[in-house]
Amino acid sequence: MSLPPYEYYGLMAESWDALRGDTSNWSDRFFYRQAIARYGEPVLDVGCGTGRLLLDYAAQGVDVDGVDNSPEMLALCGNKARALGLAVDLYRQYVEELALPRRYRTILVPSSSLQLVTDATMAARAMARLAAHLEPDGALVAPFMTLWRAGDPLETTEELSAVRAEDGVTFRRVSHVRYDPASSLEHTDDLYQRIVNGAVVQEERHVRSPATRSYTQSEAVALFQVAGLTGIELYHEFTWEPARPEDALFTLVGRKAPSCVSVK
Repeated sequence: MSLPPYEYYGLMAESWDALRGDTSNWSDRFFYRQAIARYGEPVLDVGCGTGRLLLDYAAQGVDVDGVDNSPEMLALCGNKARALGLAVDLYRQYVEELALPRRYRTILVPSSSLQLVTDATMAARAMARLAAHLEPDGALVAPFMTLWRAGDPLETTEELSAVRAEDGVTFRRVSHVRYDPASSLEHTDDLYQRIVNGAVVQEERHVRSPATRSYTQSEAVALFQVAGLTGIELYHEFTWEPARPEDALFTLVGRKAPSCVSVK
């Protein structure tokens, strides 16, 4: 099966940081840092994007690499790294075909990025590649979301605008999301606009159909089990508290089996 075109390009990539705003106090930032302290280095940030977590941790002296399938996002990340005086290794690869030169004690897959792999066979393949890049007893840490539950609307539309601080350009995103309960897949139709002095000077329509796969807690655990990960733990959102049955946001940690050592 061929891989889909990468998602983050054009205005979507350019506006990413501005539309996200100040992420310095997002709870996942602190949770993943604690995970690194618990499970060890080196670290791989999967879907590193423009470096929200990668550059933060690298500045703290963490041995961390980044991988993403978008050259635009990686270029933005590289520019930010150079501006900060940081030397980081960035790789452009799809997680389904991950082939990096070293193995990791901790692999992070933030922002529910595994859910962007919408085909079930390809998701299992992605998990196998991630597991192959773990050192023995290494940990894979990944959050998941249940995107829809009975009673929720099947279609939503949201608008978000933000001003880029360095040049005053305004970015606007109008997002239309449709969820299909039969397939557990979300479909998105997003309009991105660049606005200068109140006038729209550029716009792009980004359609992903499907865009994202929803996971229940049991489905996410099964995905980890298929990859051969063991000791799987579920946590409540971005805390070390056990996940609750009603949680729509939860984080999984799975471990690669330790190497067998013969004793004579």
